[in-house]
Amino acid sequence: MPELPDIEAYRHALHHTLVERELFWLRIHHPFLLRSVGVPPEDAIGSAVTAVHRYGKRIGLEFAGGTVFVFHLMIAGRFKWAPAAGDGLPQAPPAGRPNPKSGALAAFGFQSGILSLTEAGSKRRASLHVVRSAEQAAALSRGGLELLEAGTTPNDFRNALRRENHTLKRALTDPRLFSGIGNSYSDEILFAAGLSPFAMSQSLSDADADRLFGSAVELLREWTDRLVREAGERFPTRVTAFRSEMHVHGKYNQPCDRCGTAIQRIRYAENECNYCPTCQTGGKIYADRALSRLLKGDWPRTVEELEKLNHPPGGS
Repeated sequence: MPELPDIEAYRHALHHTLVERELFWLRIHHPFLLRSVGVPPEDAIGSAVTAVHRYGKRIGLEFAGGTVFVFHLMIAGRFKWAPAAGDGLPQAPPAGRPNPKSGALAAFGFQSGILSLTEAGSKRRASLHVVRSAEQAAALSRGGLELLEAGTTPNDFRNALRRENHTLKRALTDPRLFSGIGNSYSDEILFAAGLSPFAMSQSLSDADADRLFGSAVELLREWTDRLVREAGERFPTRVTAFRSEMHVHGKYNQPCDRCGTAIQRIRYAENECNYCPTCQTGGKIYADRALSRLLKGDWPRTVEELEKLNHPPGGS
């Protein structure tokens, strides 16, 4: 799922591409995409985009007159931009559903080009809400703390973190507590802070909470700047949760680039938690449900037991 840095890169590109551009036509290829009924999307036709907003993990296109298109990309939704060829208005695609393999959900025609929304795979989770005002659009946000917003303090962070008692992994990814953080960046933030994903939020000391806040702000700002810079004046084409520059996310069984210990992973539902047992959990290895059921009593509980499992005496 695109998280804060990716959404900010999209927001930057959409602002550069669409602000002051008039919407001439639109096609909603799949009716499930539209999750609101009060405002017809066609109300925005003939209006120019005046602003592009981020609401947590949602993106809002605000049009003159107040109509706002609020998109949630979920896991596999992506924006694509096709610049117009020549001075003519880009042709609208035929009415009806396109080839299902294309993953096309909707298309929006501007004189400068076509903005498309696609979704990979067979599950259709991306959504579009059409509302009357920026205030109604902002209400779709889950209300989590904006860590990169000017004025956000360590005390604000501690209060949000301790509002409920959850593991740090769950707390960071709860959109009611923190805005825009998901599976991949929560792994990276916790690694940067040297904290266990499974520590409980209400048991964390002030010093550890402040270190976690500092790591979160620094990492989210660093990745946002990097992705915006990487796209430049082009439209983002590489939006992914797995990047080679990351330290732990997606690095299962690879050596930690800080200490050399094999990165560990716990998979649950459609998510996973990646961590370094030496740098984050005091050498403790937590059981992955599937593997621990398979290995039962042979499941390694410490780095030392993991090393013995990976390199048995007399082994090659």
